[in-house]
Amino acid sequence: MGTISTTVLLLVCSNIFMTFAWYAHLKTLNDKPWIIAALVSWGIALFEYLLQVPANRIGYTALSVGQLKIMQEVITLSVFVPFSILYLKEPLKLDYLWAGLCLLGAVFFMFRSKLV
Repeated sequence: MGTISTTVLLLVCSNIFMTFAWYAHLKTLNDKPWIIAALVSWGIALFEYLLQVPANRIGYTALSVGQLKIMQEVITLSVFVPFSILYLKEPLKLDYLWAGLCLLGAVFFMFRSKLV
């Protein structure tokens, strides 16, 4: 598996953990004190970091920090939208499409030197 493919795979997995750490408590621990939600979220976030740190170290061998960050944001939105719709039962909004299009613009500007 190539450097960028490995980076993307690790970042996707990391983002799944991150999204659950940041938002799942809104549904599953809503009736618990915030400190319980924070501790559970920190436990989940550990797994995020165990994937995110190697992903960025691997990715940095082929990409700039800016490219890694924009890649991360695209992956974050790609994981968050299905999570919010399927897990949190939030409505699908056109705003997600507009945000995605803005991110595509950011991707173009961060990766245009590799496109030419």
